[in-house]
Amino acid sequence: MGVVILLVMAAGVAAMLTRKLPTAFALVLLGVVIAFVAGAPLTGENSVLDTVLQEGAPALAATMIAILLGSWLGRLLDETGIAGTLVRKIVEFGGDRPVVVALGVLAVSTLVGTVTGSAPAAMLAGIIGIPAMIAVGIPKVTAAGTILMGIAAGMPFELPIWQFFSTALELPVPTVRGFMLKLFPFALAAAVLFVLVETRRRGVEHAWSLKSASAKPASRREQLGDAPWYALLTPVVPLVLALGLEVAILPSMLAGVLFALVTTTKPRDMNKRLLRTLYGSFEVAAAPIVLFVAIGILLAAVKLPGAVESLEPLVKAVSPQNPVLFVLVFTLLVPLCLYRGPLNVYGLGAGIAGVLIAAGIYPAVAVLGLATSYNQVFGVADPTSTQTVWSAQYAGTTPQQVMLRTLPYVWAVALGGLCVTAATYL
Repeated sequence: MGVVILLVMAAGVAAMLTRKLPTAFALVLLGVVIAFVAGAPLTGENSVLDTVLQEGAPALAATMIAILLGSWLGRLLDETGIAGTLVRKIVEFGGDRPVVVALGVLAVSTLVGTVTGSAPAAMLAGIIGIPAMIAVGIPKVTAAGTILMGIAAGMPFELPIWQFFSTALELPVPTVRGFMLKLFPFALAAAVLFVLVETRRRGVEHAWSLKSASAKPASRREQLGDAPWYALLTPVVPLVLALGLEVAILPSMLAGVLFALVTTTKPRDMNKRLLRTLYGSFEVAAAPIVLFVAIGILLAAVKLPGAVESLEPLVKAVSPQNPVLFVLVFTLLVPLCLYRGPLNVYGLGAGIAGVLIAAGIYPAVAVLGLATSYNQVFGVADPTSTQTVWSAQYAGTTPQQVMLRTLPYVWAVALGGLCVTAATYL
């Protein structure tokens, strides 16, 4: 039965890779099929309808709300001009010094990456930042990669991600936060190294990008003016509350939303902006919310007693227990989290993580280290991820070129995370 489940998973990966099925639909189908193969009844305890679908679909509800709040805060950063002001000030300070401009845009991308992820984060930092970098001679691939590496450097502090791993792996938020703090130095070092090394590959100054970099801020100023200096602290507010004061994730993010509103909006306009940005955030958050519904269903299926009993001997046979082998094997397997592969935590990788924990093969904290290390790679180098596609296309290059340039750096981040995991938890 275990072999059949693995074959079903392989078929699901093939369907996602070939785009025969959207990822979310493929994961739901996988969950239902795995449940039937594992011998689950149609209704009742540990069943397909009641356990996998009914209980699995809302299992990650807290993560979905966190994603919605992150999208809401991202919309506010855009509409109020906070993100544009941050990038513009950096570009003005950097002048015609490519490394300074790139490091400044990297810093803004990191800040934005703590608030929201995916394409919205790339747009917030990249709409002004990418043309500005290209204008001073930074190659297109490097400009796109700088945005992505910055978002990834902020990812260890992205509160919705804390909520996701806390819920999916059934770990307390402080445990997730503790490992993310250990992962952050690797992500930041790789991002800075990327800028310092890759900006040496000089590009050609483009008049279109120079005009774009200057025209967009002017247009924004005409509409809104620069955001007040104190409003620029908005991305830091949720972090200070969640990290410094240990306030719960959702209230911390709500506080960020309210801070952005109060510091940038006149009282008479507050209701309209409040509702407009909230409704707009649903459009941004819809795709990841659907994905998390599907992941919850898949997690419920692989945790069924029949599935765990069938998969445990097979997974245990191929899972290295020695810490050194753990690092070597899973470092070599890093490419399997790309192209929606089997180790992508926002796909089948979530199911594999669930099996590793449910079968007792690794402690949950070790699986956390493995999953978050891989997530650093997926968030930057996966040519199918929305932030990579948007950044590459906006810069005038291809996602595959961005992948080739950024992969060595994020692979090193994954290696660092795996080393910390093996040394700390195995």
